[in-house]
Amino acid sequence: MVRATARRTARAAKNPDQRFVALFLDMLAAERGAEKNTLAAYGRDLADFAAYLAGARRTVANASTEDLRVYLGALAKRGMQPTTIARRLSAIRQLYRFLYAEGRRKDDPAAVLQGPKRSRALPKTLTLAEVDRLLRAAGRSDPKAPLPTRLRAARLACLVELLYATGLRVSELVALPASAARRDTRVIVVRGKGNKERLVPLNNAAKRAMAEFLALLAQARGPGGRESKWLFPSFGEAGHLTRQHFARELKGLAAAAGLRAAQLSPHVLRHAFASHLLHNGADLRVVQTLLGHADISTTQIYTHVLEERLKSLVRDLHPLGDVNN
Repeated sequence: MVRATARRTARAAKNPDQRFVALFLDMLAAERGAEKNTLAAYGRDLADFAAYLAGARRTVANASTEDLRVYLGALAKRGMQPTTIARRLSAIRQLYRFLYAEGRRKDDPAAVLQGPKRSRALPKTLTLAEVDRLLRAAGRSDPKAPLPTRLRAARLACLVELLYATGLRVSELVALPASAARRDTRVIVVRGKGNKERLVPLNNAAKRAMAEFLALLAQARGPGGRESKWLFPSFGEAGHLTRQHFARELKGLAAAAGLRAAQLSPHVLRHAFASHLLHNGADLRVVQTLLGHADISTTQIYTHVLEERLKSLVRDLHPLGDVNN
C-alpha cells in the first residue's frame, strides 16, 4: 500500500524535485521495508531541503556541493541542533546516492560533505535496585479486586516484565501478536524494523507474568468470547494497546515504585536491559542481536558500560590493582 501510494504520488507530481523525492520514498518502502513513520520523517526533511533549493533558484537535479553546504549552514542559523542537522544530511545523502544509482544524476554532490560534530548523550537508564522496585510494584495486585481491575494490573505487570526481560522497542512490544507467545514458551518471535524477525528469549518471571495475564484475559473473554489476534488487545476498542497508553501507565507505576515519573519511560527500560546485560558480561554482538540493531555502531552507545566493567575487573582482579584509583 505504501509503495502504491508513493508511485501514485510520483506520477502525479509535476515538480521534478517532488517526483525525485517520491521515487526515493518508494524505494525505501519497497526495498528496505521502511515504516510509515520513517517515510514521513524522510519526506518532511527532504521537502524542507527542496523548498530551500527552490528559494535559491536551484533544484535537486542541479544543486552543487556548495549549495548543500550553504543549506546546512542555514539550518545552523535557524538554531537547529547538530543531531537534527546530521539527520537532514543523512536523508540528503541517501537521496543523492539513490539518484546517482538510478542514473538521474551523473554525480553525487553529497558524497564529500561532513556532518556536524555531535556528542552522543548517554542513554538514561535505571539501576538494578530501581528496576527491582519497579517490578515489585508492578507485581502487586489485590486478589479481591474486580476482574477488570486485576486484568489491567496483570497486563501492566506483563508489559513491564517483558520489556525488561527482552529489551523490545515499545512499538514491537505493544504490537506483539497473540501467536508470538505460543510458538515456544521459552522465546517470543518479534517482527522489528524492516519487517525482520528475530527470536528473543524469555526469563521465568516474564513467562509467569504472561501466563497470569493470559489466564485473566481468557477469564474476562468467557467461553464463547472472540479471541484477539493481539497479545495486548485494547480493552476499549479494536486493535492493540497503544504506545502512548502504556507510557502513561508506566508513569503512574513510577510513583508506586518510589521513582520520579520523568526518569521512567519504555525506552529507559530498554536501555536498562542492554546496560545490565553488558555490565554482567554479555557480548556486544549478542546485545546487538537482542535489541534488533542493524548496525553495531548503534549498540556501541553502551560502550561506557563496558569501560566501567573493565575498570572494575582490573581493580578487583589484577594483583597490582589499586582500589583507591
